[in-house]
Amino acid sequence: MSLDAPREAIRVAEIFGPTIQGEGPVIGRPTVFVRTGGCDYRCSWCDSLHAVESRFRSEWAAMTPGSILERIAELSGGVPLMVTLSGGNPAIQPFGPLITAGRAAGYGFSLETQGSVAQDWFADLETLVLSPKPPSSGMQTDWDKLADCVAAAGPVTQTALKFVVFDRADFDFARQAAARHPDLPVYLQPGNHTPPPPEDDRAPVDIDGLNDRLDWLVEQVTEARWFAARVLPQLHVLLWGNKRGV
Repeated sequence: MSLDAPREAIRVAEIFGPTIQGEGPVIGRPTVFVRTGGCDYRCSWCDSLHAVESRFRSEWAAMTPGSILERIAELSGGVPLMVTLSGGNPAIQPFGPLITAGRAAGYGFSLETQGSVAQDWFADLETLVLSPKPPSSGMQTDWDKLADCVAAAGPVTQTALKFVVFDRADFDFARQAAARHPDLPVYLQPGNHTPPPPEDDRAPVDIDGLNDRLDWLVEQVTEARWFAARVLPQLHVLLWGNKRGV
């Protein structure tokens, strides 16, 4: 199959890096981001509206797997590294051919999704981060579809659960969701309460509020004796605020 076949085109909002992954099980790892356009969710606190809302569709480029891989290689100087597939919801895009070709060139792939769409190519990922959206998002999780995603990843892909937590209801949701998949590692992070409008990535971040929620989240985990969970900050927010493309 040609990597430049038009029917394999992927809607891309932005490709940037190398930078570091700011959250979840691969936090701190150097990576190039491929952020896709389009999402089947509309979370109330989404911080990537430029990759979600249809009014930005004209800014998304239809790129073939071959052109995406060329851009990744250009940014990385031809040195293979981890590629982060993000969105929006990247699981709705036809990433299979890109992952196959990228792995053959030495690149690894990590993807984060809410777990609403399962793909057979999940089994070819290095890391799959499933991030079911808690009550504060305004969205509902389909637990059967989430289980389908876990099954699609199989035994080789490193699958993990990650939860954004704003309040007690979100924390309780995370515990209940994690109980459904006790074999998966769990990562918790405080949410950014003030996502910027998509037209302005310079909006200030409430760092004190983030730190307060992080401290509160640590207290909740320790009081609940939920010692299997790992609590992390959003490292990219602490470093760069709401700035896009880093």
